[in-house]
Amino acid sequence: MMSKFQLDGRLAADTWSVAEWPLSSVRLMDHFDYPWFILVPRRDDIQELHHLDAEDAVQLARESGALARAMEEAFAPRALNVAKLGNIVAQLHLHHVARSEGDPAWPGPVWGAPRSRGLETQEAEDRIARVLGLVEDVGG
Repeated sequence: MMSKFQLDGRLAADTWSVAEWPLSSVRLMDHFDYPWFILVPRRDDIQELHHLDAEDAVQLARESGALARAMEEAFAPRALNVAKLGNIVAQLHLHHVARSEGDPAWPGPVWGAPRSRGLETQEAEDRIARVLGLVEDVGG
């Protein structure tokens, strides 16, 4: 049976497409100030982590860990913030934000902080290549 999964329009508008992993669509936030990737599990009508079945929860943890390790190696952040919010976009998505002392929102949260600008195509492609080149097997 074909899934009717559709990416939320706001996520589609605010992100660059990166890759399709076994469970998740990988997206890059169109935000110059922080390396910021998002995993969106391709499951219909799922809003919370605990709504995933056990197999999908394990796969999301595997994909999140692989993304976080690659981002840590690529950007050497002071902290790597991984969070599920869903206050504005209900569709389940998991943020991965590389934070550094002196970034525009440091040490506060990036949510709600003004964006200086979006990414130019080459900047987005460079961030994507840096991370994807370091991703280990995401299983599936």
